[in-house]
Amino acid sequence: MADDKPCLSRREVRRNDRRDAIVAIAQAYFLDHGYAATTMSGIAGTMGGSKATLWSYFPSKEALFEAVIDRATTLFRQRLTPLLDPDGDFESGLRGFMLRFLEKLTQAESVALHRLVHAESGRFHEVGRIFYDRGPRTIVHLAGAFIGRAMDRGTLRRDDPVWAARTLIAIGMAGSHQQLLLGLVDVVTPEMIAADADAAIDTFMRLYAPAERPA
Repeated sequence: MADDKPCLSRREVRRNDRRDAIVAIAQAYFLDHGYAATTMSGIAGTMGGSKATLWSYFPSKEALFEAVIDRATTLFRQRLTPLLDPDGDFESGLRGFMLRFLEKLTQAESVALHRLVHAESGRFHEVGRIFYDRGPRTIVHLAGAFIGRAMDRGTLRRDDPVWAARTLIAIGMAGSHQQLLLGLVDVVTPEMIAADADAAIDTFMRLYAPAERPA
C-alpha cells in the first residue's frame, strides 16, 4: 500500500529544520529574558541570522511565542493520549496520566515557563491567552473526554466532565508543583510526585463516586 503522506522537497525539509531551530532558540530566549524584554532583533542576533530571515518565518513576536508554546505542548499531549485508554482500567489510566502530567510540570523548563506566563500575562494578555489555549485548555479537554466516557459507563457519577478534569488537575498541581513555583522547594522527588498523584486521584474518586443504588 502506497504511503499517502506527501514527500517534502529538500528545500521544504531545510525550511522546517530551520524553523524548528528558530523556535528552540526563541524558547530559551523567552525563558531567559521574559516576554517583555524579548525582541525579534535579539532573537535574530542570537541565531546568527538577519531580522528579515526571522520575519519570513514569523510575522510577529506573538506568533513566535505561540510557536514556542506549541513546541512545548504538542509532544507532551502526544505522550499523554495513549495513557487514557478508554478500554483500560479507569483508575490505572488516570494515575498514569497524573504521574506523567506532574512529572512534566515539575521539570525546570516547565516551572520557568509557568513563572514567565504568570509574571507577564497581567501586562501582555496575549501571553496568557496563547499559553492557556495551547496548554491547560487542551490538557483539560483531553482528560475531560476520558472522564466523560467513565461517566457514561457509570464508573463515575454524572457531572460536567471538563469541570471534573479541571478539579483533578487543580488538586494535583496544589502540591509539589505549587511549592516549586513559589520557591519553597528546589527539587521534587519521584516519591513526592507519586504522593501528589495518589492524593489527587483519591480525592477525585471520592468526590465523583457514583451514588449507591437502593437495595
